[in-house]
Amino acid sequence: MAAQPDAWSCALRLLSRRELSEAGLQERLRRRGFGEEEITQTLTRCREYRYVDDERFARLRARQLLSAGRAVGPALLIDLKQQRIGETVAREVIAALEEEFSQAEILQELCQRRFPDFDYRTADDRTRRRVFNYLRRRGFAPALLFQYFTQER
Repeated sequence: MAAQPDAWSCALRLLSRRELSEAGLQERLRRRGFGEEEITQTLTRCREYRYVDDERFARLRARQLLSAGRAVGPALLIDLKQQRIGETVAREVIAALEEEFSQAEILQELCQRRFPDFDYRTADDRTRRRVFNYLRRRGFAPALLFQYFTQER
């Protein structure tokens, strides 16, 4: 019979696959049946070695979502909260990345990639709503969308 792995080994295995938030790692260890004391010790050790860092995780996650055009603004904040990042850290990370990423540029790139043949002026109402709602779900403000689609290109 094989020996049960300890929480530290399990945490290292999980973190070798992908970056995780502290709460995400805690949840995964809990699901694997480790006790609270062992989880607490493991998380403390992970923090000491900087294997988990919520700010770094949030920055990487936000940068990935922004560069892919999958989330901006409020949708980005919601995603980070779902990843169990604290609101303060999430807002700080988003504010720092707003200087680096322009929502208008992200919108333009996303529209060119996802809807290359879409023309707001000639599209029917159903198609307009479909495109508009797709972009709203990703967090783009309606004012930015109207400005983008009504400008001369």
